[in-house]
Amino acid sequence: MKRSAYLAFGTIAALCASGIVAPATAAWEPVRPVEFIIPAGTGGGADQMARTIQGIVTKHNLMKQPLVVINKSGGAGGEGFLDVKGSAGNPHKIIITLSNLFTTPLATGIPFNWKDLTPVAMLALDEFVLWVNADKPYKTVKDYVDAVKAAPAGTIKMGGTGSKQEDQIITVAVEKATGARFTYIPYKGGGEVAVQLVGNHVDSTVNNPIEAVAQWRGGKLRPLCVFDAQRMAYDEPIADGKAWKDIPTCKSEGLDMEYLMLRGIFMSPRATKDQVEYYIELFKKVRATPEWQEFMKSGAFNTTFLTGADYAKWLEVEEKRHQALMKDAGFLASGN
Repeated sequence: MKRSAYLAFGTIAALCASGIVAPATAAWEPVRPVEFIIPAGTGGGADQMARTIQGIVTKHNLMKQPLVVINKSGGAGGEGFLDVKGSAGNPHKIIITLSNLFTTPLATGIPFNWKDLTPVAMLALDEFVLWVNADKPYKTVKDYVDAVKAAPAGTIKMGGTGSKQEDQIITVAVEKATGARFTYIPYKGGGEVAVQLVGNHVDSTVNNPIEAVAQWRGGKLRPLCVFDAQRMAYDEPIADGKAWKDIPTCKSEGLDMEYLMLRGIFMSPRATKDQVEYYIELFKKVRATPEWQEFMKSGAFNTTFLTGADYAKWLEVEEKRHQALMKDAGFLASGN
Protein backbone atom coordinates (compact mmCIF):
# COMPACT_ATOMS: atom_id res chain seq x y z
CA MET A 1 0.00 0.00 0.00
CA LYS A 2 1.32 3.47 -0.83
CA ARG A 3 2.37 5.73 2.04
CA SER A 4 -0.35 8.28 1.19
CA ALA A 5 -3.00 5.60 1.49
CA TYR A 6 -1.68 4.60 4.93
CA LEU A 7 -1.83 8.23 5.99
CA ALA A 8 -5.39 8.64 4.74
CA PHE A 9 -6.54 5.47 6.50
CA GLY A 10 -4.84 6.52 9.72
CA THR A 11 -6.39 9.97 9.58
CA ILE A 12 -9.93 8.60 9.08
CA ALA A 13 -9.45 6.10 11.89
CA ALA A 14 -8.26 8.83 14.23
CA LEU A 15 -11.16 11.13 13.34
CA CYS A 16 -13.72 8.34 13.83
CA ALA A 17 -12.18 7.50 17.22
CA SER A 18 -12.47 11.13 18.29
CA GLY A 19 -16.11 11.33 17.10
CA ILE A 20 -15.38 14.17 14.70
CA VAL A 21 -16.48 12.35 11.51
CA ALA A 22 -20.28 12.45 11.09
CA PRO A 23 -22.10 9.49 9.54
CA ALA A 24 -23.25 9.69 5.93
CA THR A 25 -26.22 12.01 5.45
CA ALA A 26 -29.42 10.06 6.17
CA ALA A 27 -32.40 10.21 3.84
CA TRP A 28 -35.23 12.46 4.99
CA GLU A 29 -37.69 11.23 7.60
CA PRO A 30 -40.29 13.00 9.77
CA VAL A 31 -39.02 14.77 12.88
CA ARG A 32 -42.43 15.48 14.37
CA PRO A 33 -45.93 13.90 14.20
CA VAL A 34 -47.40 13.61 10.70
CA GLU A 35 -50.96 14.83 10.10
CA PHE A 36 -52.93 12.42 7.93
CA ILE A 37 -55.83 14.41 6.48
CA ILE A 38 -59.08 12.75 5.36
CA PRO A 39 -61.20 15.04 3.12
CA ALA A 40 -64.34 13.09 4.10
CA GLY A 41 -66.41 12.14 7.13
CA THR A 42 -65.94 9.32 9.60
CA GLY A 43 -66.95 5.76 8.81
CA GLY A 44 -66.53 5.98 5.05
CA GLY A 45 -64.04 4.18 2.86
CA ALA A 46 -61.30 6.83 3.03
CA ASP A 47 -61.69 7.10 6.80
CA GLN A 48 -61.49 3.33 7.25
CA MET A 49 -58.44 3.07 4.99
CA ALA A 50 -56.60 5.90 6.74
CA ARG A 51 -57.27 4.47 10.18
CA THR A 52 -56.21 1.01 9.01
CA ILE A 53 -52.94 2.50 7.75
CA GLN A 54 -52.48 4.33 11.06
CA GLY A 55 -52.95 1.05 12.95
CA ILE A 56 -50.51 -0.83 10.70
CA VAL A 57 -47.85 1.88 10.99
CA THR A 58 -48.17 1.87 14.78
CA LYS A 59 -48.28 -1.93 15.19
CA HIS A 60 -45.26 -2.56 12.98
CA ASN A 61 -43.35 0.54 14.12
CA LEU A 62 -42.96 1.74 10.53
CA MET A 63 -42.44 5.38 11.55
CA LYS A 64 -40.51 6.92 14.42
CA GLN A 65 -43.11 9.69 14.66
CA PRO A 66 -46.87 9.27 15.25
CA LEU A 67 -49.31 9.32 12.32
CA VAL A 68 -52.27 11.46 13.42
CA VAL A 69 -55.55 11.01 11.51
CA ILE A 70 -57.68 14.17 11.10
CA ASN A 71 -61.05 14.36 9.30
CA LYS A 72 -61.66 17.59 7.36
CA SER A 73 -64.83 16.95 5.38
CA GLY A 74 -66.24 20.48 5.08
CA GLY A 75 -67.18 21.67 1.61
CA ALA A 76 -67.27 18.16 0.14
CA GLY A 77 -63.67 17.67 1.23
CA GLY A 78 -62.57 21.11 0.07
CA GLU A 79 -61.59 21.95 3.65
CA GLY A 80 -59.00 19.18 3.63
CA PHE A 81 -57.66 19.92 0.16
CA LEU A 82 -57.25 23.64 0.84
CA ASP A 83 -55.55 22.90 4.16
CA VAL A 84 -52.88 20.78 2.49
CA LYS A 85 -52.57 23.18 -0.45
CA GLY A 86 -51.93 25.99 2.02
CA SER A 87 -49.20 24.01 3.80
CA ALA A 88 -46.53 24.34 1.12
CA GLY A 89 -43.14 23.08 2.21
CA ASN A 90 -44.59 21.12 5.14
CA PRO A 91 -43.68 17.44 4.67
CA HIS A 92 -45.40 16.52 7.93
CA LYS A 93 -48.84 16.66 6.34
CA ILE A 94 -50.24 14.10 3.89
CA ILE A 95 -53.75 13.53 2.57
CA ILE A 96 -55.67 10.47 1.40
CA THR A 97 -57.87 11.28 -1.56
CA LEU A 98 -61.08 10.04 -3.05
CA SER A 99 -62.19 10.98 -6.52
CA ASN A 100 -63.53 14.15 -4.86
CA LEU A 101 -60.01 15.27 -5.69
CA PHE A 102 -61.60 16.01 -9.08
CA THR A 103 -65.31 16.43 -8.33
CA THR A 104 -65.12 18.93 -5.47
CA PRO A 105 -63.34 21.75 -7.34
CA LEU A 106 -65.47 21.10 -10.44
CA ALA A 107 -68.72 21.28 -8.46
CA THR A 108 -67.85 24.09 -6.06
CA GLY A 109 -65.41 26.24 -7.96
CA ILE A 110 -62.97 26.36 -5.02
CA PRO A 111 -59.43 27.40 -6.00
CA PHE A 112 -57.96 23.94 -6.04
CA ASN A 113 -56.63 21.41 -8.52
CA TRP A 114 -54.84 18.12 -7.87
CA LYS A 115 -51.73 19.66 -9.43
CA ASP A 116 -51.59 22.04 -6.45
CA LEU A 117 -50.47 19.03 -4.38
CA THR A 118 -47.54 16.62 -4.71
CA PRO A 119 -48.60 13.13 -5.89
CA VAL A 120 -47.14 10.28 -3.85
CA ALA A 121 -48.91 7.00 -4.66
CA MET A 122 -52.12 5.32 -5.72
CA LEU A 123 -52.77 2.80 -2.94
CA ALA A 124 -55.77 1.10 -4.56
CA LEU A 125 -58.93 1.65 -6.56
CA ASP A 126 -62.27 1.26 -4.83
CA GLU A 127 -65.29 -0.44 -6.34
CA PHE A 128 -68.89 0.76 -6.23
CA VAL A 129 -71.75 -1.66 -5.62
CA LEU A 130 -75.50 -1.14 -5.99
CA TRP A 131 -77.02 -2.13 -2.64
CA VAL A 132 -80.59 -2.67 -1.45
CA ASN A 133 -82.09 -3.68 1.88
CA ALA A 134 -82.09 -7.47 2.23
CA ASP A 135 -85.71 -7.43 3.43
CA LYS A 136 -86.87 -6.03 0.08
CA PRO A 137 -87.88 -8.45 -2.70
CA TYR A 138 -85.31 -7.21 -5.25
CA LYS A 139 -82.94 -10.05 -6.16
CA THR A 140 -81.59 -8.65 -9.44
CA VAL A 141 -80.90 -5.28 -11.03
CA LYS A 142 -83.91 -5.79 -13.28
CA ASP A 143 -86.16 -6.37 -10.29
CA TYR A 144 -85.04 -3.13 -8.74
CA VAL A 145 -85.06 -1.00 -11.90
CA ASP A 146 -88.55 -2.23 -12.77
CA ALA A 147 -89.74 -1.23 -9.29
CA VAL A 148 -88.17 2.22 -9.55
CA LYS A 149 -89.69 2.84 -12.97
CA ALA A 150 -93.11 1.67 -11.78
CA ALA A 151 -93.07 4.02 -8.78
CA PRO A 152 -94.05 7.69 -9.10
CA ALA A 153 -91.01 9.70 -10.25
CA GLY A 154 -88.77 10.73 -7.38
CA THR A 155 -90.39 8.60 -4.69
CA ILE A 156 -87.54 6.07 -4.65
CA LYS A 157 -84.60 7.38 -2.63
CA MET A 158 -80.95 6.76 -3.45
CA GLY A 159 -78.56 7.46 -0.57
CA GLY A 160 -74.97 8.49 -1.12
CA THR A 161 -71.97 10.34 0.24
CA GLY A 162 -72.04 14.06 -0.48
CA SER A 163 -73.59 16.04 -3.31
CA LYS A 164 -72.25 16.23 -6.87
CA GLN A 165 -69.63 13.64 -5.98
CA GLU A 166 -69.01 10.04 -7.02
CA ASP A 167 -72.23 8.54 -5.62
CA GLN A 168 -74.47 11.12 -7.22
CA ILE A 169 -72.57 10.93 -10.53
CA ILE A 170 -73.31 7.20 -10.61
CA THR A 171 -76.95 7.82 -9.62
CA VAL A 172 -77.44 10.21 -12.54
CA ALA A 173 -75.80 7.71 -14.89
CA VAL A 174 -78.19 4.99 -13.68
CA GLU A 175 -81.12 7.32 -14.31
CA LYS A 176 -79.93 8.03 -17.85
CA ALA A 177 -79.34 4.34 -18.54
CA THR A 178 -82.74 3.20 -17.28
CA GLY A 179 -85.13 6.14 -17.49
CA ALA A 180 -85.75 5.76 -13.75
CA ARG A 181 -85.91 8.82 -11.50
CA PHE A 182 -84.54 8.90 -7.96
CA THR A 183 -84.54 11.40 -5.15
CA TYR A 184 -80.88 11.55 -4.13
CA ILE A 185 -80.23 11.90 -0.39
CA PRO A 186 -76.68 13.01 0.54
CA TYR A 187 -74.95 11.99 3.77
CA LYS A 188 -71.56 12.86 5.25
CA GLY A 189 -69.95 9.44 4.87
CA GLY A 190 -70.40 5.90 3.60
CA GLY A 191 -70.83 4.49 7.08
CA GLU A 192 -73.89 6.64 7.64
CA VAL A 193 -75.17 5.78 4.15
CA ALA A 194 -75.11 2.05 5.00
CA VAL A 195 -76.93 2.64 8.30
CA GLN A 196 -79.65 4.63 6.52
CA LEU A 197 -80.22 1.79 4.07
CA VAL A 198 -80.42 -0.78 6.87
CA GLY A 199 -83.05 1.43 8.51
CA ASN A 200 -85.02 1.74 5.23
CA HIS A 201 -84.63 5.52 5.23
CA VAL A 202 -83.43 5.16 1.63
CA ASP A 203 -84.22 2.46 -0.93
CA SER A 204 -80.76 1.88 -2.38
CA THR A 205 -77.15 3.07 -2.27
CA VAL A 206 -74.02 2.83 -4.40
CA ASN A 207 -71.63 2.39 -1.50
CA ASN A 208 -68.10 0.99 -1.68
CA PRO A 209 -67.70 -2.64 -0.56
CA ILE A 210 -65.83 -1.75 2.64
CA GLU A 211 -68.62 0.62 3.64
CA ALA A 212 -71.35 -2.02 3.57
CA VAL A 213 -69.61 -5.40 3.99
CA ALA A 214 -70.49 -5.61 7.70
CA GLN A 215 -74.17 -5.11 6.93
CA TRP A 216 -74.03 -7.64 4.09
CA ARG A 217 -72.31 -10.15 6.36
CA GLY A 218 -75.01 -9.47 8.96
CA GLY A 219 -77.79 -10.23 6.48
CA LYS A 220 -79.10 -6.66 6.41
CA LEU A 221 -78.09 -5.60 2.89
CA ARG A 222 -77.98 -7.26 -0.54
CA PRO A 223 -75.54 -6.39 -3.36
CA LEU A 224 -77.05 -6.36 -6.85
CA CYS A 225 -74.10 -5.45 -9.12
CA VAL A 226 -70.64 -3.88 -9.25
CA PHE A 227 -69.81 -0.85 -11.42
CA ASP A 228 -66.68 -2.33 -12.99
CA ALA A 229 -65.77 -3.90 -16.32
CA GLN A 230 -65.20 -7.26 -14.66
CA ARG A 231 -66.28 -9.08 -11.54
CA MET A 232 -64.29 -8.69 -8.36
CA ALA A 233 -61.71 -11.42 -7.83
CA TYR A 234 -62.28 -12.27 -4.17
CA ASP A 235 -63.82 -15.70 -3.62
CA GLU A 236 -64.15 -15.99 0.16
CA PRO A 237 -67.85 -16.30 1.13
CA ILE A 238 -69.28 -13.25 2.87
CA ALA A 239 -73.00 -14.00 3.30
CA ASP A 240 -75.36 -16.80 2.27
CA GLY A 241 -72.42 -18.62 0.70
CA LYS A 242 -71.84 -15.75 -1.75
CA ALA A 243 -68.51 -14.01 -2.30
CA TRP A 244 -67.59 -10.72 -3.96
CA LYS A 245 -66.85 -12.61 -7.19
CA ASP A 246 -70.49 -13.74 -7.32
CA ILE A 247 -71.75 -10.18 -7.76
CA PRO A 248 -72.40 -9.56 -11.47
CA THR A 249 -71.17 -6.44 -13.24
CA CYS A 250 -73.79 -3.74 -13.64
CA LYS A 251 -73.02 -3.62 -17.35
CA SER A 252 -73.93 -7.31 -17.71
CA GLU A 253 -77.21 -6.52 -15.92
CA GLY A 254 -78.16 -3.70 -18.27
CA LEU A 255 -76.61 -0.70 -16.49
CA ASP A 256 -73.94 0.49 -18.91
CA MET A 257 -71.82 2.38 -16.38
CA GLU A 258 -68.34 1.75 -14.99
CA TYR A 259 -66.76 3.72 -12.17
CA LEU A 260 -63.74 3.09 -9.95
CA MET A 261 -62.67 5.50 -7.23
CA LEU A 262 -59.17 6.62 -6.34
CA ARG A 263 -57.61 5.85 -2.99
CA GLY A 264 -54.40 7.85 -3.30
CA ILE A 265 -51.86 9.77 -1.26
CA PHE A 266 -50.62 13.33 -1.83
CA MET A 267 -48.30 15.69 0.02
CA SER A 268 -48.36 19.44 0.31
CA PRO A 269 -46.77 21.59 -2.43
CA ARG A 270 -42.99 21.84 -2.81
CA ALA A 271 -42.24 18.43 -1.33
CA THR A 272 -38.72 17.28 -2.16
CA LYS A 273 -37.80 14.06 -3.93
CA ASP A 274 -36.42 12.57 -0.71
CA GLN A 275 -39.61 13.40 1.16
CA VAL A 276 -41.81 11.82 -1.50
CA GLU A 277 -39.57 8.74 -1.57
CA TYR A 278 -39.87 8.38 2.19
CA TYR A 279 -43.65 8.10 1.95
CA ILE A 280 -43.54 5.83 -1.10
CA GLU A 281 -41.32 3.44 0.83
CA LEU A 282 -43.55 3.74 3.90
CA PHE A 283 -46.64 2.73 1.92
CA LYS A 284 -44.79 -0.11 0.24
CA LYS A 285 -44.07 -1.44 3.73
CA VAL A 286 -47.72 -0.96 4.70
CA ARG A 287 -48.88 -2.88 1.61
CA ALA A 288 -46.59 -5.80 2.48
CA THR A 289 -48.24 -6.44 5.86
CA PRO A 290 -50.84 -9.18 6.42
CA GLU A 291 -53.20 -6.60 7.90
CA TRP A 292 -53.20 -4.63 4.64
CA GLN A 293 -53.76 -7.80 2.60
CA GLU A 294 -56.73 -8.66 4.80
CA PHE A 295 -58.09 -5.13 4.48
CA MET A 296 -57.86 -5.31 0.69
CA LYS A 297 -59.70 -8.63 0.72
CA SER A 298 -62.42 -7.55 3.13
CA GLY A 299 -63.11 -4.43 1.07
CA ALA A 300 -62.77 -6.13 -2.30
CA PHE A 301 -60.35 -3.48 -3.52
CA ASN A 302 -58.64 -3.32 -6.89
CA THR A 303 -55.03 -3.38 -5.64
CA THR A 304 -53.41 -1.29 -8.41
CA PHE A 305 -50.39 0.62 -7.05
CA LEU A 306 -48.87 3.54 -8.98
CA THR A 307 -46.19 6.15 -8.28
CA GLY A 308 -44.22 8.74 -10.20
CA ALA A 309 -44.99 9.44 -13.86
CA ASP A 310 -47.48 6.54 -14.10
CA TYR A 311 -49.52 7.98 -11.24
CA ALA A 312 -49.44 11.50 -12.71
CA LYS A 313 -50.56 10.22 -16.12
CA TRP A 314 -53.48 8.34 -14.54
CA LEU A 315 -54.51 11.50 -12.68
CA GLU A 316 -54.48 13.56 -15.87
CA VAL A 317 -56.73 11.07 -17.67
CA GLU A 318 -59.16 10.84 -14.74
CA GLU A 319 -59.37 14.60 -14.41
CA LYS A 320 -60.56 14.83 -18.03
CA ARG A 321 -63.01 11.94 -17.54
CA HIS A 322 -64.52 13.57 -14.47
CA GLN A 323 -64.84 16.87 -16.30
CA ALA A 324 -66.93 15.06 -18.93
CA LEU A 325 -68.99 13.12 -16.37
CA MET A 326 -69.72 16.21 -14.30
CA LYS A 327 -70.68 18.21 -17.38
CA ASP A 328 -73.00 15.44 -18.55
CA ALA A 329 -74.67 15.34 -15.13
CA GLY A 330 -75.03 19.13 -15.01
CA PHE A 331 -72.87 19.40 -11.88
CA LEU A 332 -70.23 21.88 -13.02
CA ALA A 333 -69.93 25.17 -11.16
CA SER A 334 -70.08 28.24 -13.39
CA GLY A 335 -66.69 28.88 -14.93
CA ASN A 336 -65.70 25.19 -15.06
